Amino acid sequence: MEQPVKIYHSAVEGTLEVIGGKWKPVIIFHLTFGKKRNTELMQLIPTITQKMLTQHLRELEEEGIVQRTIYNEVPPKVEYELTAYGWSLKELLHMMCRWGDSHIARKYQGKAVIQAGAPPAIPITE
Repeated sequence: MEQPVKIYHSAVEGTLEVIGGKWKPVIIFHLTFGKKRNTELMQLIPTITQKMLTQHLRELEEEGIVQRTIYNEVPPKVEYELTAYGWSLKELLHMMCRWGDSHIARKYQGKAVIQAGAPPAIPITE
């Protein structure tokens, strides 16, 4: 029997390998609301550096999560959007958002806010 190329101890490891870290889930979450340009993402995530945003967008593009479209214009126009594969993460990210809302409310008991620039929490639908 052939040896596996990589061994995971949980499928969660495989997920985190692609979307793990501080910024990747946030970038993907914002892209679930539609195409975004670099400057839009910087405005939505004001504490990320340009270097980190560019690095994470490239990594997400390499993983097939994000598609970059370059328009032949002057000045150049570049848009980022989720691929069909990237869209498969939508529910996961929106569930994380709802959990985060509950966690913030529980931990800070009304003494923390989510910045107005962030999209509103997605209601739970069952």
